[in-house]
Amino acid sequence: MSNPRDVECMSYALRLAKQGIYSTRPNPNVGCVITNTKGEIMGEGYHHRAGGPHAEIFALQQAGDKAKGGIAYISLEPCCHYGKTGPCVEALIDAGIQKVFIAMRDPNPLVSGKGVELLKQHNIEVEENILSQQANCLNRGFIKRMSHGLPWVTAKVASSSDGRTALSNGASKWITSELARFDVQKIRARHDAIMTGIGTVLADDPSLNMRLTKAELGCEEEPIQPIRIVLDPELEMSTNAKMLSLTGKTIIYTAKDSNINAFANLPSCEVIQIDGQNNKFDLHEIFKHLAKLDINSVLVESGASLLGQLINAQLIDELIHYIAPTLMGNQSRGMFDVDEIANMNECISLEYEDIRQIGKDIRITSLINY
Repeated sequence: MSNPRDVECMSYALRLAKQGIYSTRPNPNVGCVITNTKGEIMGEGYHHRAGGPHAEIFALQQAGDKAKGGIAYISLEPCCHYGKTGPCVEALIDAGIQKVFIAMRDPNPLVSGKGVELLKQHNIEVEENILSQQANCLNRGFIKRMSHGLPWVTAKVASSSDGRTALSNGASKWITSELARFDVQKIRARHDAIMTGIGTVLADDPSLNMRLTKAELGCEEEPIQPIRIVLDPELEMSTNAKMLSLTGKTIIYTAKDSNINAFANLPSCEVIQIDGQNNKFDLHEIFKHLAKLDINSVLVESGASLLGQLINAQLIDELIHYIAPTLMGNQSRGMFDVDEIANMNECISLEYEDIRQIGKDIRITSLINY
């Protein structure tokens, strides 16, 4: 049975895990704390980068011989299979850990439940679901990819207080403040990929990259640059587009009959041809493909057309909405081109998760309930 000290230690393990949010993908974020029977911390660690040691290994190395007879608090079920690193379950057994608390089971079918069972087979007591809700929120993308074969999709929009994203002539720089735009860079940094449509590319020629250093993000590891994704049915994108000259990778989805020869020699660009009708793709198939590329999370920054299509397809999980203290009038452009809603009981509902002020703007983070 857990006690307040157990909750404190698991909370600390979760805080440690968050230190890897910019660098562990496609792996989940995991933290580990090892204590003696008095509750004193002997070792701690978190997973820094895919291919490197897991959180448990860092914590066990720090604890050394003091891990024997100790208690481990781990934010995700320890692995029990050989991948790029050895099984953490075996390391815990060999170290003489007597009890393990885990926040949640690993949704990866290679691990799920197997790590817990192996610990129990070696007479190690296991207690599960300590701060499981917090652990689930930490790795939503990884969990959704493993459970449903789709990435977690977040839409980011910036609007005036009357819900407008650009003037009727398309002008939109800048609706929100510099502080809000800095905040967006941090949100970009924690996503595996950033998606937009060809309309945004042709109108703005965006960089679609993350422009913060590890010092600005407050992390130890170099952050991983998100993959840039462009939906371009007719392949209208120029080979001179700004994003194609930047570090990192760009993926362009286009129709099967598009001529892709001009992009063949661009080393940082991959063009993927897929089926489509009337210049529109099966968006579910695109996101399934992204999941197969080990992409856990996608941040969508686009115009109202693509955002509306994604909502109509029920693919957006989360909405991050920056609201500026301005009014732009009813001739200006809206946020979402969604299918017409005839009855109030058919409206798409949002579940507010976080509301805070960023500079002079308000940021609302919501889950979408379809």
